[in-house]
Amino acid sequence: MTPVAEARRRLRTALAGGGRVVGTFVKLPTVDSVDLARQAGFDFVVVDLEHSSLPVETVISLVRHAAATGVPALVRVPVVDPPLINRVLEAGAAGVQLSTLTAAAETAALVAAARYAPHGRRSISLSHPSAGFGAVDLATYLAAEAAEPPLLVGQIETATTRDPLPELLDGLDVAFVGTTDLAVSLGLPGAEALLARVGEIVDAARSVGVASGGWLARADAESAAGSGLGAARYLIVGSDLQLLGSALREVMDKWDQ
Repeated sequence: MTPVAEARRRLRTALAGGGRVVGTFVKLPTVDSVDLARQAGFDFVVVDLEHSSLPVETVISLVRHAAATGVPALVRVPVVDPPLINRVLEAGAAGVQLSTLTAAAETAALVAAARYAPHGRRSISLSHPSAGFGAVDLATYLAAEAAEPPLLVGQIETATTRDPLPELLDGLDVAFVGTTDLAVSLGLPGAEALLARVGEIVDAARSVGVASGGWLARADAESAAGSGLGAARYLIVGSDLQLLGSALREVMDKWDQ
């Protein structure tokens, strides 16, 4: 088993076993963020290509560093871009997290971009870190990818979707509630209306055997329960940028006192 396949297996085993994995977004262009997340005990990181200023080259470097140091790294993408998805997976990404998923066709496109034939249409090469730069033969590499394909996460963050929720989730590992965008899509409703929509997404995921997930500003059970994510198995807490900002403000707040 390749190191990347092992990282995927570790995450999937935790999700399937009813456990919870906790990660954070990486938005800063430094491998220190990955190292600090690993040192702090995070289970994974998600390198953010949607809400950050990271260029693709830096994203690939961050993913390669994470893979080399044993940290499963997913990459968040705003749209299904097959060449880009192939590049981050070849760099060693454990999976892909797609924003604003509203249609089953988008899920199908994501699966096709992330998997090799006969399960998808991803173009193949062995000259990359994920394949050990050709140290493993083609058949061995394909078998590892088939046994542990990329972890696929879809963000559900709109008031309505073009297809029924269970159809959107076919082929995904995680149904991720994008709470902030969802609240805006709903017109910034009260907590009850927001929790109702979160409940719909969580229930749909449960009905098709897909893990649910979401984002929290703080890592505590109260925040998870208050966001309707008490049973979520895949949680992302803050980001390197947000956590750094919070820590800096806390320093000055205490200094002012």
